[in-house]
Amino acid sequence: MDIKFNYRDLSKLEKFDLYIDNMTKIFQSDSVFSDGTERFRCPAEPMPGDRVKLAIRTARDNVDKVILVINDERIEMEIGESDMFFDYYEAYVDVGEENMYYYYEIVSNTLQCYYTRRGVSKTAEKEFYFTLMPGFVTPDWAKGAVFYQIFVDRFYNGDRSNDVETNEYIYINEGTVRVNDITKYPSAMDVREFYGGDLKGVMEKLDYLKDLGVDVIYLNPIFVSPSNHKYDIQDYDYVDPHYGVIIDDGGEVLEDGATSNEHATKYIRRVTNKRNLEASNELFIRLVDAIHERGMKVILDGVFNHCGSFNKWLDREKIYSGQEGYPNGAYVDERSPYHTYFRFLNSLQWPDNNSYEGWWGHDTLPKLNYEESYELFQEIMRIGRKWVSPPYNADGWRLDVAADLGFSVDYNHFFWKKFRENVKNANPNAIILAEHYGDPSSWLSGDQWDTIMNYDAFMEPISWFLTGLEKHSDEFRGDLLGNGKAFKETMIYNMAKMNTQSLQVSMNELSNHDHSRFLTRTNRRVGRLATLGPVAAEENINKAVFMLGVVIQMTWPGAPTVYYGDEAGLCGWTDPDNRRAYPWGREDERLLQFHKEIISIHKDYDALKKGSLKFLAADQDLLAYGRFLGEEKIIVVINSATEDRPVKLFLRGMGIDDMEMVLKLMETADGQFSRKTRSYDVRSGYIHMDMRPQSSVILKVFNR
Repeated sequence: MDIKFNYRDLSKLEKFDLYIDNMTKIFQSDSVFSDGTERFRCPAEPMPGDRVKLAIRTARDNVDKVILVINDERIEMEIGESDMFFDYYEAYVDVGEENMYYYYEIVSNTLQCYYTRRGVSKTAEKEFYFTLMPGFVTPDWAKGAVFYQIFVDRFYNGDRSNDVETNEYIYINEGTVRVNDITKYPSAMDVREFYGGDLKGVMEKLDYLKDLGVDVIYLNPIFVSPSNHKYDIQDYDYVDPHYGVIIDDGGEVLEDGATSNEHATKYIRRVTNKRNLEASNELFIRLVDAIHERGMKVILDGVFNHCGSFNKWLDREKIYSGQEGYPNGAYVDERSPYHTYFRFLNSLQWPDNNSYEGWWGHDTLPKLNYEESYELFQEIMRIGRKWVSPPYNADGWRLDVAADLGFSVDYNHFFWKKFRENVKNANPNAIILAEHYGDPSSWLSGDQWDTIMNYDAFMEPISWFLTGLEKHSDEFRGDLLGNGKAFKETMIYNMAKMNTQSLQVSMNELSNHDHSRFLTRTNRRVGRLATLGPVAAEENINKAVFMLGVVIQMTWPGAPTVYYGDEAGLCGWTDPDNRRAYPWGREDERLLQFHKEIISIHKDYDALKKGSLKFLAADQDLLAYGRFLGEEKIIVVINSATEDRPVKLFLRGMGIDDMEMVLKLMETADGQFSRKTRSYDVRSGYIHMDMRPQSSVILKVFNR
């Protein structure tokens, strides 16, 4: 029987009770939260046989029940604890050897919804289920660590006696060039120009890096190679003596107009003489020891998809022909022990068989032929183990174009599973970090890579939001410039492709050796070195916007990675202009000090290294998000607009009440930064602030 009443006839107390009763029936989706951090999955990285507690947070007294759905089993969860704002529903599961997939089903009155890695939704999409991966542990030292990428030739010249000489050899039809002026802009064909940076130079700058706050050094390739980028390796077993030590020198450079390297006797002596090679490896050992003594790590660049045409296994340039201790290469001799390392399209062309397959058709980058050469497979597995083992003791590998390695996806997965086994058996604490574009989930299932260079869930969305440019400065999108909603949706979608242990160690870069410098992108101008010239890369840059990018980088989940020189104000279009020499003695001191301060903030708070992420606002030219771990709570607000903006943020979703105080740790605006402290009151769950144009604030929550 329906009972009708007149609201106006109710007493004030009855009206209040009715109001409260109806309020409690409104589902507070903003309070629902779970992820793979220790608070919501304990242990966060379980081993086979562990009993794991899974938890999800809801608003207090707001839902009727929560069901954990794991591998199609339904477990009704119980409230394990509650605080002023939240109930924490918990359930326990026992894990075996296999991955387990789960999501949460939430019932509140007549509402039924689901919670996956994408958050609250009307449906539970399988691709966004949470995953328990027994035995998948990423190195703890890399979680939230500050990485620093060094393109060695352009960093610092510590030993001029090992510099590549002009016309020392021919690479891509012309002689090498020794560059003595570090202020020189890279040429359009920069690959054969050398500025003299080396490992001794890195060693001499270790204290600089330590003072900056660096935890991990990532070295672009350092092995013997004819190019300055060294992604065309000629000998995987040795550090290039031009980066290392040349004890036995001599021979002649080539005459102008030479067309062959067979008479490049200086180069041949430098890179084939075992005294030089062994001495260079010894220098690397000393460098790693010096890095470790300072509490830092170092990872190497592994280029295993292809090698170089100078490679001793192929020897197209006949560098190794007739040299003691070197068998004939597959280019010159069909009977070479390396014959199967490459795929030759013409079996009748020896000697000098140039029909080998090149990566993307480049004959200077021969594709390695793993499917047809178990010997090659074993050789690269040995290399993978060698450099992370004593006496070299590198702390891991960055893998170049890793998904392109074999001739099929199935083989690639097989290869990287075996590579992981080999590397982790040699050094269980080594990281395996892959260059990858697109969905990485099939590679991050616990048995292959630890993580990726985070393009889709960091570099690209940041660049679109703050500059309107994609990462090469090749396209401008006005619809994405300042579009906070698009940024949020893109980030949530792509971050959901990684489990937490992979996300926490992902390489979050604003710039690197393959893309334009982020500071140049702040000019919001489409261009390249060949079209606009190098000076244009320095024009109309916006240091205020640059600082916004760095603030996000240092407060976002993952491992913030500084590309050498970004901290000093280095500009540049995409490759090769992004490889300018570090401006020693000409640094932008304000940007350098800003990096030191923001890195120190990042390192001071565990919430910024291992904490959860929650969006608080995403609007046009506005981002706000929180990072939290236990009682530690950080709030970041970004105003990318060119005018002042009042901001009002609701903080209850962060569990912040009116008794807590919010203090400013840093503010950036007008290309400047300030560590001056200011407090903000929380009133009825809200914080109010006035944001300056193109400014950011980092806030810390304290109990009164």
